[in-house]
Amino acid sequence: MNLPLEFTDEAHLEDVMSTPSLALVQSLAKLQGDILILGVAGKMGPTLARMAKRAAPHKRVIGVARFSNPQLQRSLSAQGIECIQADLLSAEALAALPDVLNVVFMAGRKFGSQGSEWLTWAMNAHVPALVAQRYKNARIVAFSTACVYPFVDVHGPGAPESLAPTPPGEYANSCVARERMFEHFSHEHQTAGCLLRLSYAIDMRYGVLHDVARTIWQGLPLSVAMGHANIIWQGDANDLALRALSACTTPTSAINLSGPPISIRDVAKRLAARMGKTVQLTDTEGSTAWLVDCRKADALWGPPSVALDTLLDWTAAWVMKGHKSLDKPTHFEVRDGHY
Repeated sequence: MNLPLEFTDEAHLEDVMSTPSLALVQSLAKLQGDILILGVAGKMGPTLARMAKRAAPHKRVIGVARFSNPQLQRSLSAQGIECIQADLLSAEALAALPDVLNVVFMAGRKFGSQGSEWLTWAMNAHVPALVAQRYKNARIVAFSTACVYPFVDVHGPGAPESLAPTPPGEYANSCVARERMFEHFSHEHQTAGCLLRLSYAIDMRYGVLHDVARTIWQGLPLSVAMGHANIIWQGDANDLALRALSACTTPTSAINLSGPPISIRDVAKRLAARMGKTVQLTDTEGSTAWLVDCRKADALWGPPSVALDTLLDWTAAWVMKGHKSLDKPTHFEVRDGHY
């Protein structure tokens, strides 16, 4: 795919971000069955659904969510995605969903966890248990997070999939519970699956680079206490997540999904230079961070296709032109696990 120098508007961004790779087209052509996306209305779900439909136009692609934004439901429907409004906390609603052979689980809760931890655990542990039982005969690719790991040395290769998940904070521990529910029912029913431990997908409207660029553009100080992170272009993350349907194992197993680690200090300086700004850095980098070792994913699918310099160019241009922000900070700088 020929990548643009920058994005003209949201429609252009959505088009590029949902363009499937040839490898994905070939992968889905060999995959038996239709695709159900649970939690399709989140930050990544709409572009993943569009990508799936573009890669496999003859398959049913079904998106399930509460759809509090009716415009999103209309937009997805217009692009050939079947939309079903449902509350995933309801076993009855789940029972009424169509039977499919392929499930992408994207539902979950992070921000707002502090003060309503009960709902976070219900969404991140109870819902996966319900889904794992309802779709025990399907392949299930479940989005997880790098937050299930403890912090690791920033000078090392990152956390491998074999590292025991012992993270800080209730949110991260509820994500461990999500994985354990899928693991339990995968063992019990021999369900094929994949737990995608994603670290920071990058969209122009949100993500680590967006947060850093907006902070610099607004002339605000930027903390580098969490000095390093892995990031990946959202188009690459969606593409690889759909290809993971063909890499499911029985029982389910984890795969780290992201790109090479970045230095927050370094990308801040490079973004500031692109935007003609100075950056005010505060705090000192910790010797540890949430970093993941992505060699397993790279061996399966190759490294992500969009390089850091391209992401920096895109982000700087987007923020400088005042294009839309989702106003959903990643809080990448948080080190105590409280969101």
